[in-house]
Amino acid sequence: MIVDSLTFADDGLVAALDEAGIDRAIVCAPRARGHGYDVANERVTALVSAQPDRLVAFARIDPLAPGAVSQLDGARGLFLHPWEDAFRINEPAVDAVVDGERPVIVATGYPFVSEALQLAELARRHPDTTFVATNGGQINISGLGQEDAFLALEACPNLFVQTSGVYREDFLEGVVERFGVERLLYASAFPQFDPRLELLRVRWAPKFGEQAQAAVLGGNAARLLL
Repeated sequence: MIVDSLTFADDGLVAALDEAGIDRAIVCAPRARGHGYDVANERVTALVSAQPDRLVAFARIDPLAPGAVSQLDGARGLFLHPWEDAFRINEPAVDAVVDGERPVIVATGYPFVSEALQLAELARRHPDTTFVATNGGQINISGLGQEDAFLALEACPNLFVQTSGVYREDFLEGVVERFGVERLLYASAFPQFDPRLELLRVRWAPKFGEQAQAAVLGGNAARLLL
């Protein structure tokens, strides 16, 4: 089974999953424009209700908005995007929306607001919560950003990273070699990226055998997020 551990609600989502041969997917709201995430999350719920065996809803909230916690009712997990919603992932207000029961996906690698070590600070404060970092935990996939992602993974056994947008197979292999195959999850971040291409990042990694591919492409997400 292939599980896409991060997609955003879009009219073409199901068709894109079909074309890529993806069995199940986590669905989140895109950035809210002109309304709050209550409306955006309702749209996600409607999409998931039409495909309940295929799609799983994660609630997206702005932790600085009044009543944000109430929007988590009924959601399997939580998605946070500090860059788009203008907050720091390690600021105290975020603690109020992390409940220890729901996994949390965080848009990670954005300067000043959600760098890997900032997310690690939050993850250390909530050791019983599963945190999943997008973009391999960093965006430029080089230099100190890459090392910070490794330091965050080393410090926090409850932190995992997604493959979305990571164009270096050696980085993905490095995560598995240093921390174990269970710490890496396939994600496309559709419609930002094409699910077919994102699958190839895992399938083309020279050091991934069949068992490693199966874990990254679906087994890990099924265990942690579904």
